[in-house]
Amino acid sequence: MAEASQVLLPESFQGGRGDFTDQIWLIWDLIKAPLIVPVLRLMVYISLAMSLMLFFERLYMGIVIILVKLFWKKPEKRYNYEPIQDDLELGSSNFPHVLIQIPMFNEREVYKISIGAACGLSWPADRLVIQVLDDSTDPVIKQMVEQECLRWASKGINITYQIRETRGGYKAGALKEGLKRRYVSHCEYVAIFDADFRPEPDYLRRAIPFLVHNPDIALVQARWRFVNANECLLTRMQEMSLDYHFTVEQEVGSATHAFFGFNGTAGVWRIAAINEAGGWKDRTTVEDMDLAVRASLRGWKFVYLGDLQVKSELPSTFKAFRFQQHRWSCGPANLFRKMVMEIVRNKKVKFWKKVYVIYSFFFVRKIIAHMVTFFFYCVVLPLTILVPEVYVPIWGAVYIPSVITILNSVGTPRSIHLLFYWILFENVMSLHRTKAALIGLFEAGRVNEWVVTEKLGDALKNKAAADAAKNKANAKVPKIRLRCKFGDRINTLELGFAAFLFFCGCYDFVHGKNNYFVYLFLQTFSFLITGVGYVGTIIPSS
Repeated sequence: MAEASQVLLPESFQGGRGDFTDQIWLIWDLIKAPLIVPVLRLMVYISLAMSLMLFFERLYMGIVIILVKLFWKKPEKRYNYEPIQDDLELGSSNFPHVLIQIPMFNEREVYKISIGAACGLSWPADRLVIQVLDDSTDPVIKQMVEQECLRWASKGINITYQIRETRGGYKAGALKEGLKRRYVSHCEYVAIFDADFRPEPDYLRRAIPFLVHNPDIALVQARWRFVNANECLLTRMQEMSLDYHFTVEQEVGSATHAFFGFNGTAGVWRIAAINEAGGWKDRTTVEDMDLAVRASLRGWKFVYLGDLQVKSELPSTFKAFRFQQHRWSCGPANLFRKMVMEIVRNKKVKFWKKVYVIYSFFFVRKIIAHMVTFFFYCVVLPLTILVPEVYVPIWGAVYIPSVITILNSVGTPRSIHLLFYWILFENVMSLHRTKAALIGLFEAGRVNEWVVTEKLGDALKNKAAADAAKNKANAKVPKIRLRCKFGDRINTLELGFAAFLFFCGCYDFVHGKNNYFVYLFLQTFSFLITGVGYVGTIIPSS
């Protein structure tokens, strides 16, 4: 029996002889060929397949957006459109009744901005109802918001301050509760603005005619513009991602299928369409997308107006941005899980629209896009350095991601010089988006987590002005820092991946042949600076 054990076990394991490191490498050699290599090779094939799916999706979107810009008619030409004119004889009777809903939660810094912008809309006062839906838990802020509503009411504005007993359903619950009030029952349309959104006075006059003259249109969505895009590198990266979403994804969906995801704010809904679709539901953290999909399945059409723009604010801190991205990534994946069969069984929409919604809108953009970025470029590709037997073709490692990146950059030409930083940052964020998407698909613990995105409004500008006043003699531009404890900034997950990529980079530098270490060291640095919470670096406004 002893002789048999000596034959079956390597010599270094017998009697505990040999160095521990040698034993580890021996185990690695034993399992690499029969287990590690086949599994990693399969992961490469899956990653390449997902890369091709994303590549063809981006290519399709790029071709269509070019055709739309060159040959498609403007929305005003594609649909019946006639501005609603003021009439001295008819007065305001030719203007429909419109409800403005402004959901809020502890919005100390921005509540005045959104309320003031809503009250400044150019629309007959007797045809406009403004509803401030305040779910704040801070009694001081609640009192401030209520006083602001009373101040505008004293000027003749039809504005109501609405609160609830609980925050049940979060934003969806507040919007649903608001539509139940008797004083809004005569309203035909509802415009929704989050607390940091600032519509221009002519917003309703440009959007409402599409709904009035086209009874099959349920939603008119405006484009977001960002007042703090130049604040720091973090906000510039966000602007690049969101500009592609609005410039390409929303435009293509509107022009080809009359469907796109409602962005949750800066849009006007036909209230009858909301009711027919089943109203607001709080089963996911993307109540806006949920309503849009359900309305589309009932045959309603949507219009996106790229030249109708509403100013808003981007998250200024990495913590706030992470929470926002978790909600935006987890919610769609969870909604896909809940609605995919409902979409398949639907009889009211055409087959190709179903394909577009299931494959393009949900599967590729909301799931595959996150997973391939993380698994391929942050896990699989680095692992192939440690296992040289697994080959990654250069077209999958370099050419396809380069083309995808270039296609993604068309939304923000002014930031083309930041494209390199954006790639590294998106790879870091793909870690959190993939994690959130998996939570949504499998309905894990944080699936219904809702953390309201922190808004700073003019707080940073006011601080900068105060600093400038104190330092008139100093010609340097004051730096704006959001102070927090160092421990609160530490993100262990990012630091762990930074260590993993650094090890792979060092191994490739010594033993590798593909020079991946250049990318790996740069990606290591990106994970490191996000791991210690130093993403929001002030940059020039150019």
